[in-house]
Amino acid sequence: MKNYAPWLCAVLSGILLALSFPPADFDGLTWVALAPVLWAIWFSQPWTKREPLRLFLLGYIVGLGYFVGSLQWLTTVTVAGWLALAAYLAIYPALWALFVGLVARVKVENFGPEGSAWRKSLRNFGTAALAAAAWTSLEWLRGIIFTGFGWNSLGITLHNNLAIIQICDITGVAGLSFLLVLVNAMLAITAKRLQVEIARKKVRPHYDLTLAIALVALAFGYGARQLFAPAPESETVTVAAVQANVPILEKRDPAHEDRILKLHLDMSEKALALRPDLLVWPEAATPRPLFQDQSTWDAVRKLAEGTTADFLTGTVYFGPEGDFNSAVMLTEHAKKAQLYHKIHLVPFGEYVPMRQSFPLFAMIVGNLVPDDFDFGRDYTVMKLSSKPVKIGPLICFEDTLGDLARHFVLRGAQMFVTVTNDGWFLDSVGSLQHLRQALFRCAENKIPMVRAANTGVTCSIDRFGRVDQMLATDQGKTNFEGFFSVPVQAPKSPKPTFYARYGDVFAMLCLMATVAVVGFGFLRPGRGRRKL
Repeated sequence: MKNYAPWLCAVLSGILLALSFPPADFDGLTWVALAPVLWAIWFSQPWTKREPLRLFLLGYIVGLGYFVGSLQWLTTVTVAGWLALAAYLAIYPALWALFVGLVARVKVENFGPEGSAWRKSLRNFGTAALAAAAWTSLEWLRGIIFTGFGWNSLGITLHNNLAIIQICDITGVAGLSFLLVLVNAMLAITAKRLQVEIARKKVRPHYDLTLAIALVALAFGYGARQLFAPAPESETVTVAAVQANVPILEKRDPAHEDRILKLHLDMSEKALALRPDLLVWPEAATPRPLFQDQSTWDAVRKLAEGTTADFLTGTVYFGPEGDFNSAVMLTEHAKKAQLYHKIHLVPFGEYVPMRQSFPLFAMIVGNLVPDDFDFGRDYTVMKLSSKPVKIGPLICFEDTLGDLARHFVLRGAQMFVTVTNDGWFLDSVGSLQHLRQALFRCAENKIPMVRAANTGVTCSIDRFGRVDQMLATDQGKTNFEGFFSVPVQAPKSPKPTFYARYGDVFAMLCLMATVAVVGFGFLRPGRGRRKL
């Protein structure tokens, strides 16, 4: 059984990580989920000749459990893609385990209760901080390599802890992941240290664990102070959002195009009776391109001409400069239009990477992605005519990207408006997970957000990352036909946060520290396994 214990620890960590996200949603588990595998990495017997392989496999098992479990909603789109993506993403925890095991490994002869290597608080805390920095670095890299898929980073699980997530306006979500891994590492180290000290019948003060707890308390206190601070002077913008709940196959069927447009128009008439300042339709709401199809343009223009509200919708745009997934805002009774082209496209959803140079990808995807959208280049901030407020438009997956969203704030955006279509997710937890990623854009930048989904979660989020109002049934179901109108408090003169100004600098510093330690290990005389 002893030989199996490390592998069981890795399996347990993977399961606990998966259970931390919806549908299980036991988000508090991330405070302890990595402790079992850290115990296996640091305190189980290493392999004599193939220790790096053992470490990599331990981490890979954790990653498989983590991503196979938390991304199971992808089966609504593709089972093969779900498994392939999980297999790829599992490499990142594997690399983390390899790094942590080789950098923070004690000498073999110090294993067991007689060892003293883990009784020094400063060394212990440094080891835990390095493990946290390595995990944070790899999460950040996961979000940018191959266009990035940073979905379900550890810090997302703290969404319910409104006070502690306010630290995101400095560190981004990376700071939360760092704290979680730091605590996990300190729990594993403290358990080992207590084992050693009890065997020696001499327990020392655990300043290492105390310092880790103090950092968490400091982050909580920082956030609590913000939550109780006086609210900035704001402009109230009443936003009406329409959710048509059109199934994805119907949305692609030309036979349903007229019905879909009429459905949006009919619900909009009811929403406009509430006299909003802004009416929002979701991503690609018009079945045909708004500016290229005359009948669609005539119907939308008639709607906009009959109201004082500004009108924002998602549409596809075909023009001489390219083909885009876009958002357009019509103001002054449709006399003026402001256009934003999506900057971050979803691979294998909106374009096929290397379609011409590596045709195999296109063959696998087939007719699901027959053509590619072009990438937008400009962070277009839209100006309401009904109120003196500027909007940062985000399309679908873009509200999961902190470094993208912050550029709108730097250009003066006072609130975000997301148009999305989570129809591919059907009734799975994919839409809920999408919302969880999105709310951190508000905490990072301290401005509110309104989300309009075709299917998914249509809601408003305040500047702290708290969901104010959600379009949902009494049973909590969000995939249905309807609309809502909600007042949003847009700060009149929002001051860019540290995160808005400098982006993921905390994650970059973690990466620099990690690389520096690796480099030092290779360059120092007599390099080899680090002795603690």
